[in-house]
Amino acid sequence: MTTALIIIDIQNDYFPGGAMEVAGAEAASAKAAELIESFRLNGKPVIHIRHIAARPGATFFLPGTPGSEIHASVRPHPGEPIFQKNFPNSFRETELLAHLRGAGITGLVIAGMMTHICIDTTIRAAADLGFECFLAQDACAARSLSFNGICVPAESVQAAYLAALNGLFAKVMPAFELCSQACRTLVC
Repeated sequence: MTTALIIIDIQNDYFPGGAMEVAGAEAASAKAAELIESFRLNGKPVIHIRHIAARPGATFFLPGTPGSEIHASVRPHPGEPIFQKNFPNSFRETELLAHLRGAGITGLVIAGMMTHICIDTTIRAAADLGFECFLAQDACAARSLSFNGICVPAESVQAAYLAALNGLFAKVMPAFELCSQACRTLVC
């Protein structure tokens, strides 16, 4: 199996002071940076996804703003592909699938923001497309949500989505385990 690391939407607007702060963004991006370093050291593909708002009334990831830029902690190296998306699903109306198929990639290690939207949507799509998926549980983060007057803390949102994805859609593991496998069977 040839595996690529996909870094989804680790952009400035999700960090403290950004337009859509995500709980745990700094810790998650640090773990994502460890994954990036491991993949780079082992000569394995690193792919970046950047969301740019296209819907009317959007309040973050606005085109041309500093908030829409990829965060410095996971800055792409020259030659690493960056795919721009306008929807939660990283495959929708992008060239990501064609790139992965063209490179013979069959496995994906995924990290990024937000677990309950873009990570969830992309992993489910990837699994449906036949990719073997691994999610770095500590290299992704979520926001608190509310519904019908009930507030769900970010930690609970994160745990619920990790639990729902684990098994059928992805193998959910800590970043250090994925890093330790980067030069072994996971990415051979």
